[in-house]
Amino acid sequence: MLINHELNAMKLNNILAATDLSAPARHAIERAALISKDTAAALDLLHVANLAPLERLRQLMGATPADMEQRVLNAARQKLRDHATALQQRFGVLAGTHVITGSLLAELAKKAESLAAGLVVCGAKGESVIRHYALGTTALRVLSTTTCPVLVVKQPPHESYRRLLVPVDFSASSLKAIRQARSIAPQADIVLLHAFEVPFEGHLRYASVDDDTINHYRIVAKQEATQKLHSLRAEAGLAPNDCSQVILHGNPTTRIIEQEQEWDCDLIVMGKHGEDWVEELLLGSVTKHVLGESQGDVLVSV
Repeated sequence: MLINHELNAMKLNNILAATDLSAPARHAIERAALISKDTAAALDLLHVANLAPLERLRQLMGATPADMEQRVLNAARQKLRDHATALQQRFGVLAGTHVITGSLLAELAKKAESLAAGLVVCGAKGESVIRHYALGTTALRVLSTTTCPVLVVKQPPHESYRRLLVPVDFSASSLKAIRQARSIAPQADIVLLHAFEVPFEGHLRYASVDDDTINHYRIVAKQEATQKLHSLRAEAGLAPNDCSQVILHGNPTTRIIEQEQEWDCDLIVMGKHGEDWVEELLLGSVTKHVLGESQGDVLVSV
């Protein structure tokens, strides 16, 4: 499937990949390098060193060797440079390296801003980074304040992304999600998914409204969603044959995970803001569940 890349394109210029230098985190920086290769975006690697064990040692012993902190930082810098060298050899991509100390989330946000990063990449496994993104309210707090999309890498990057699943709710964030999806995977197929539920369906059933009436409401809701999806596709600059469109009744999280497998998608791209404050809360919950339950990578768009 050929994608029209010229219309309404969003260019990716800078990528920041965060790593705790663990083996699983290597998947994230490799994916970042592959995206850098595909998009010609600049790549920087960031490690925020955890010096808390040295502070604990100081408390226990009354002092630590004066050069111990420096040795820890030097070792981290060398390991990060080794990673950069490996990326250059494998992908032909030059990566800047940054080793700093401090709070992971604060320093990550600060470095992303200073580099004008258009994408932050982190791993789904490791000792520090992903815990702040996939487990609970910290993730939602970070995503509610960041100005940069976050890509959570779950799988080893054997090839460029082939097929993207983009769940949409027709809010402004849906359009951004489509454009950001295309910016990091310009050659990938796109599947637009809208999962809908009939408003107050539970109340209708409680009020003993018959199934035929409820099914009629579902048909009307699907027709409205189809029109909206066509309009969104056109606004995003996608021709009718540029993407697949799926409209399903049911719980959004369930449908997203089902369709990820049905279409064999290797990346899910989700916006973080909904149509209003209720939708935003629901989408936050959906995003958290998708991060935890998806098989492939997840890009949280902003």
